[in-house]
Amino acid sequence: MTATSPYPHLGFDPAPGSTDLVRDLHRKLSDCAKEMEKAHSKVTKLMNGSYWEGDAAVAFRERLECGPLPLNLKNGAHSVNKAARHLDLWATELEEFQRRARRLDGEAKDAREALRRAQGHADEAKAHDGAAATLHKANSRVTAAQGDLDGVLKRARSLAGEHEETARERARHIGDATHRLAPHEPNAWDRFTDWLGDNLPDILSACAAVLGVIALLGLTAVAPWMLFLAAGLLSGTAFGLRVSDPEVLASLEDGFTKGELDIDFWGNLLGVAGDFLGMLPGLGVVAKGVMKAPELLAATAAPVGEAEEVLTLGQKIVKAGVRAGTSIRTAGVSIRTEASAAEGAVSLLSHPRVFGGRLAPIVEKVDKPATILGAGTAVYGVASSLADALDNDTAKTVANFLDGPRTLGVDVPATAGALHFLLRGAGEAS
Repeated sequence: MTATSPYPHLGFDPAPGSTDLVRDLHRKLSDCAKEMEKAHSKVTKLMNGSYWEGDAAVAFRERLECGPLPLNLKNGAHSVNKAARHLDLWATELEEFQRRARRLDGEAKDAREALRRAQGHADEAKAHDGAAATLHKANSRVTAAQGDLDGVLKRARSLAGEHEETARERARHIGDATHRLAPHEPNAWDRFTDWLGDNLPDILSACAAVLGVIALLGLTAVAPWMLFLAAGLLSGTAFGLRVSDPEVLASLEDGFTKGELDIDFWGNLLGVAGDFLGMLPGLGVVAKGVMKAPELLAATAAPVGEAEEVLTLGQKIVKAGVRAGTSIRTAGVSIRTEASAAEGAVSLLSHPRVFGGRLAPIVEKVDKPATILGAGTAVYGVASSLADALDNDTAKTVANFLDGPRTLGVDVPATAGALHFLLRGAGEAS
């Protein structure tokens, strides 16, 4: 053990690293990404011709359009920002590793002191002839104390392995973030997979919104209840992807804890909220359908006769398989029935107990335009990730401004109405 070791009682450092250094690097990379985003925004404005006119401006824009600068600035900002996010996550993880290491070092200190005391008692017992029982007891205490110390050191080594694995994983993510930086030139398939990986939640959300419009306008022969469930499945998948994305969680955490209420924060917040609201009715339909299936099965099943007792084992297995298939089909019918009913559930704002139902005419007029608007902003968000000309802060701000009131004023009451319908029945909800 060395005097300079941060964990002298463990004898080694299971969680090396400086959180201050990592956080400082995170701040520098975040500032760098912001400056690159500003530069990209200015270049985009210059290319649009809104800030500079004349022959020189035309020549300058022609040079930019033929060169890689705008794309490199955009990709560079994206990559540096992604690397900064992972550094921020690593700083938090490193802090937790070091907290656990300090606790283990304290346990190791106590274990070493207990071992010293036990060894002292054993040495005293050896000095007395004929004290075999005392010596045996003292040696047992030494063995127990040594076992406790070994257990602490084993957990410390396990912590060191966990620290190394997590550090390696973060380093891999940071390294992957640089693959979009110039001068790397990804091929078409790499660009597509990058785009798909970066925007999959938005793509799924947009598909769910489009299915809602199709069902609302009756643009397909597919039963509306099937579209209703499919939209809920897509929203649920998108919700799972969002809440498992460290970048989304970090953005939301920074917004709520540090007050960084930027465009990304509002976009992520609305995305998570919209997907959560979108999946609830579908989840409720499946849950209620499954719970009602046994009742429906019992009502339609034939009574069991005495002949059941004389069936062979093979016949019983076949009959059990038939019953399982019938149960699955019955559950499917039950889910379809509930979905067909819940798909037409009215918004909570249309309920007679809410302002006496006076809002119902307004909700009816707003529902269709709001659904189309939600699909439009979702599709525009996906399209903007493909076309640089559509990807700008003004468009994102407008989309968030439209989606915020729509989510609170339309989606929340509609989801509450569907859940109320499922929980209390059609008679009370309509």
